[in-house]
Amino acid sequence: MDANKHAQTMLAVLIDADNTQASITDGLLSEVAKYGVASVKRIYGDWTTPSLTGWKSVLLEHSIQPIQQFRYTVGKNATDSAMIIDAMDLLYTRRFDGFCLVSSDSDFTRLASRIREEGLLVYGFGERKTPKAFVSACDKFIYVEVLRFEEDTEQAAKPKTANELKGDTKLVALLRSAAEAASDESGWAHLRAVGSSIAKQAPEFDPRNYGYSKLRELAMATKLFDIEERPHGDGHSRSIYIRDKRKKPQK
Repeated sequence: MDANKHAQTMLAVLIDADNTQASITDGLLSEVAKYGVASVKRIYGDWTTPSLTGWKSVLLEHSIQPIQQFRYTVGKNATDSAMIIDAMDLLYTRRFDGFCLVSSDSDFTRLASRIREEGLLVYGFGERKTPKAFVSACDKFIYVEVLRFEEDTEQAAKPKTANELKGDTKLVALLRSAAEAASDESGWAHLRAVGSSIAKQAPEFDPRNYGYSKLRELAMATKLFDIEERPHGDGHSRSIYIRDKRKKPQK
């Protein structure tokens, strides 16, 4: 058991209650579980205010520790300072492999950068209105809109058509440049390497933003790439490779 514990990625999840809705909690924690174990779950806010009432039952259900922070001045967000101080205290314990910062507030941009300077991973979670500076400061940024339950059809993103995807010049350029960076001499690129290249260029990239659950599905939907499955040496599993159709050898 000790070996498994050390092999796990330990994460500290810090939530800014003033800038996060309680309705995304289930999706948030499910997403965090993909990256590691949430060994610390804390949420910051002034719990004497009526605006945070919706969080109370959620905190009990998910064992999230509420941290009280009174508002000293109207219009000023004291929650940010408390969360930043706590994050630095946790950082210096050296017990964590990464942090999950849940907020749409640009005030956490420097915190994200500082944590990464220590060699730890930073996963950001926020609404689409989150300033680009904070998004770029994270290793990966997930828009909370894609974390709604699938049965909430009004919130779920509908898959975009090939024409819509091709019309997104930023997306097309991102996919093609990532495929080019990961490709071999024949133009084929392992899909996992393509995904890694994309993450370095655009922390906010997520196939779910376009209505697709996987990068492979998104790549296929664009109709810009050839897709090929290749067996591993063990013969039991297969790898996915893609190639820009513009690089297809001419007969």
